[in-house]
Amino acid sequence: MIKLRVTLVGSPPVERQFDQDEVIIGRSSRTHLLLPDRALSREHARLVRREGAWYVEDLGSRNGTTCNGQRLAGARRLTAGDHLGLGASALTVLEIGRPAVALAPQDGEVGQHTVFLSASQMLRDADFGVAGKGEDDAATLRRHVERLHLLNEVQQALSRSITREELLELILDRAFSHLKPEQAAIFLKVSPGEFARAASRVANPAVPELEVSRSLVREVADRGLAALVLDAQTDARFSEAASLMNVGLRSILAAPLMDPEGAVGMIVLGSRVALRQYSEDDAQLMVTLGSVAAMRIRNIALAEEAAERRRLESEVALARRIQVALLPERLPTLPGWEVHAGNVPSRIVSGDYYVVVPCQGGHGAVLMVADVSGKGIAAALLTASLEALAAGPIEDGLPPQEVCERVSRRLFQRTPPEKYATAFVAAVDGGSGVVRYANAGHNPALLVRADGATRWLGSTGVPLGLLPQAAYKGVEVELGAGDVLVLYTDGITEANNAAEEEYGGQRLEAVCRRHRTASLGDLQAAIEDDLDRFTGGVPYADDRTIVLLRRCP
Repeated sequence: MIKLRVTLVGSPPVERQFDQDEVIIGRSSRTHLLLPDRALSREHARLVRREGAWYVEDLGSRNGTTCNGQRLAGARRLTAGDHLGLGASALTVLEIGRPAVALAPQDGEVGQHTVFLSASQMLRDADFGVAGKGEDDAATLRRHVERLHLLNEVQQALSRSITREELLELILDRAFSHLKPEQAAIFLKVSPGEFARAASRVANPAVPELEVSRSLVREVADRGLAALVLDAQTDARFSEAASLMNVGLRSILAAPLMDPEGAVGMIVLGSRVALRQYSEDDAQLMVTLGSVAAMRIRNIALAEEAAERRRLESEVALARRIQVALLPERLPTLPGWEVHAGNVPSRIVSGDYYVVVPCQGGHGAVLMVADVSGKGIAAALLTASLEALAAGPIEDGLPPQEVCERVSRRLFQRTPPEKYATAFVAAVDGGSGVVRYANAGHNPALLVRADGATRWLGSTGVPLGLLPQAAYKGVEVELGAGDVLVLYTDGITEANNAAEEEYGGQRLEAVCRRHRTASLGDLQAAIEDDLDRFTGGVPYADDRTIVLLRRCP
């Protein structure tokens, strides 16, 4: 490794570091150290490493090369502190020694114009209080103090409540203040492998803003490397990186925003002047700042997730209140009949709905059980719409099939295609015991006779709101003394156990047969007990709604 200070007339000195065995210096774009000095030859001189030592040689240049004021006639060994003169340019050897903290070269990972450094290693090795070899201690300590002050200033700013946007602007402020790039941008991860610009700044408003570069994302964010791109215009690695080439960037410093869980983004600093180069110290500073920013960005994201979770919980609670408000507070009394209903909520609000409406004259009733598609507040609102659409036809005494036809047509007109509802509507003649029903794609109702015989009352039409026009068939069944009609939603039959088996209709049928003579309240309790034993503690994914009707002896 050889580290140089490069000085051009009219430009501030910059530091460059090389790890390859040969460094060609000149004004050609093909050289390793391009110096825009008209007094130089295209390939003016070279630095070469032989057996661990570095030498300088003139390459037959027109104006020659000097080392410590003496014109070179052949190769001369270099030591820290040597001064080289090339035309109007000057190079000072700052350090000769250990390689940079870089990954071992693999497939050109460390190229002639780019050095990649392990960000995690730089964080472990970070020590802003130690002077480097071959450097002036006072100047080095002054620089380290400035950077410690910078980090302390950022830490103090982060101790206050700060938004993500304010944090990113703070990082850009400090980057421009201390490293003076021409433009900078911070890119944050929006999904695996995808990054978007979250903040940016340019010194010249006429310069276009940086776009995300997949070339840098691959190396910096995906692999956790800091990149020192010494001349992007001549590095084949970035020849197809239009996002960098289009804005004319040459010198680039990119560092990941990385915490122990990985990279949340990256920061890119750039200059359009080839001579403005960034050093390993600059990279270490940005890696450290990026680490501090990453932890705060992660914390902000967690806080936003917690706020969103609270918002969703509030939405679910609102949906539950809407849903409960639609359920009847009490059931009507039907002479000669026993009616019982219940709704057991799950952790997730569903769109279950039931109603028992007495017929005019008190000689019967209409029972309806429905389950709308979806979950949460959208399902609760759709349930409210369904309740309103069904109330009129039921109160008008329309037969069940016509109730379904009218509700289906209006629901289709008012909702998107993916929103629909299943429903079972039954009209009970209290005197004769005849039940007329229509099943709109709902779970089949279960009829349990007093002698234990059973019958399933299946679908007689499609779900409500699924088609613009739908016809439903009306079916009649007579209940005798002691017969029980069981209406329910799929939260019962589709409840799962740990083996992901469903409770199913057969188990429901069996428990209803065993407890067919119990009171309807006890029958519902028996069903819930059997469900709990079957699920074995697995949370219910849906509400469980049931309506029970028995003709009294």
